[in-house]
Amino acid sequence: MRKFLVAIFLFAASSANAQQVAPASKFIRENAPVIAVTHVQLIDGSGAPAQADQTIVMDHGKIVAVGPTAGTAVTAGAKVIDGKGKTLIPGIVGMHEHLFYPAANDGEPIFIEQPFSFPQLYLASGVTTARTTGSIEPYTDLQVKARVDSGRLPGPDLYLTTPYLEGAPSAFLQLHPLKDAAEARAFVDYWHSVGFTSVKAYMDVKPDELRAGIEEAHKLGMKVTGHLCSVGYIEAAEMGIDDLEHGPYGAPDGELYSKKKPGVCLDDFSGYFGMLAEIIKNIDPDGPELRKTLDTLVAHHVAVTSTLAVFEGAARPPMNSGIMKRSHELMSPQAWSKVMTLRANMLDLDPLIRTWLQKEMKFERNFVAAGGMLLAGCDPTGTGQTLAGLGDQRQVELLVEGGFTPVEAIHIATQNGATFLGAADRIGSVAAGKQADLVLLDGDLAKDITVIENPEIVFKSGVGYDSNAIYESLHGQVGLQ
Repeated sequence: MRKFLVAIFLFAASSANAQQVAPASKFIRENAPVIAVTHVQLIDGSGAPAQADQTIVMDHGKIVAVGPTAGTAVTAGAKVIDGKGKTLIPGIVGMHEHLFYPAANDGEPIFIEQPFSFPQLYLASGVTTARTTGSIEPYTDLQVKARVDSGRLPGPDLYLTTPYLEGAPSAFLQLHPLKDAAEARAFVDYWHSVGFTSVKAYMDVKPDELRAGIEEAHKLGMKVTGHLCSVGYIEAAEMGIDDLEHGPYGAPDGELYSKKKPGVCLDDFSGYFGMLAEIIKNIDPDGPELRKTLDTLVAHHVAVTSTLAVFEGAARPPMNSGIMKRSHELMSPQAWSKVMTLRANMLDLDPLIRTWLQKEMKFERNFVAAGGMLLAGCDPTGTGQTLAGLGDQRQVELLVEGGFTPVEAIHIATQNGATFLGAADRIGSVAAGKQADLVLLDGDLAKDITVIENPEIVFKSGVGYDSNAIYESLHGQVGLQ
């Protein structure tokens, strides 16, 4: 009888949770076979200047025409959307995304999967393609992808990255520490066999483990990115790593630390912030150390993923910003309380954080000027204030704050990501023949980058989702599911 009651309880609980997740069809606003957006400002993702009064025609999920409204024919019977006063951009290709979020606990940090709220937040915010960049619950990630692909869950097209390729000892409870290089190869083999397409290396991975992981991944057609410390940027580039996360001030690059030991991040992880502070204070983004790093990355075709939003901390973004207001609505009370506590506790670090951001922004501008490929993502971890999708919007704003134009920022956040994924023939820019992944924004993005916060309709393969309806359905859910 006891087993029967437990089974009934579990079934009821799972049924109640399932009912909280609306089917993707509930949020569909536009689903005509042929749709035309007319008289809209277009920023096409290629880096070309914004174009006024454009018409874009979608037919069964593909873009079939793009051009000036006066000369672009609209198919008879098409659903016409008036784009006056609005901007159309490609769907964002988020390159540092997660399906997990910091738990609202005290003490040792742990992360909890957000399999329902995060995919929907990404899509509502304009992210139509996302590379997860490290997994805590890999089998859940696989199931989320399957549900999104089948239309049962609204979300972006997902490129899944493995659990963390991490050495021993790891400072994080939820990560598996490798024993040796042979296990690194086996690790990559296994996760590739079940459907993961890239690898994430982490801070305590040993040099031989990283080298083995890179070699095995490349044999299998996978790419490797890293948030490194034990292995420096130059060493990793020479091993053949494909991408580095956060930049040298954010990760940070262990080679820039005066007390760095070969193959070791730190003897005691409690010294991590001290290492970070030393690099932020002492390393000039225009100085010889980073010039050597930058030149090596460019020569070896190593991309860098910018994640400025997760590093704002403390008093940024301001509480009256649109993103923080929406975040408050979306977070559970426990999650919001934790974020506010951390913001208050970090106020004395504001000067260092501002220097951190300024130097990282300058490095990223230098990297692009030298011919490097800069990618963009949100990394919804840190203090918890950076949410899926909303963090990607904030990332675009911070690229502009750092000196890129709105057109350049959109190019970084769309076409660059698509190119890195080997998918630029399908996504990442607005052109005839490509998949109709588009974001209709309310306002003039070329004049005001905060218009990125105003998605009205997000088209994924020509199906238009109502952003506000998705946001409203998720009030109070982030941190819970």
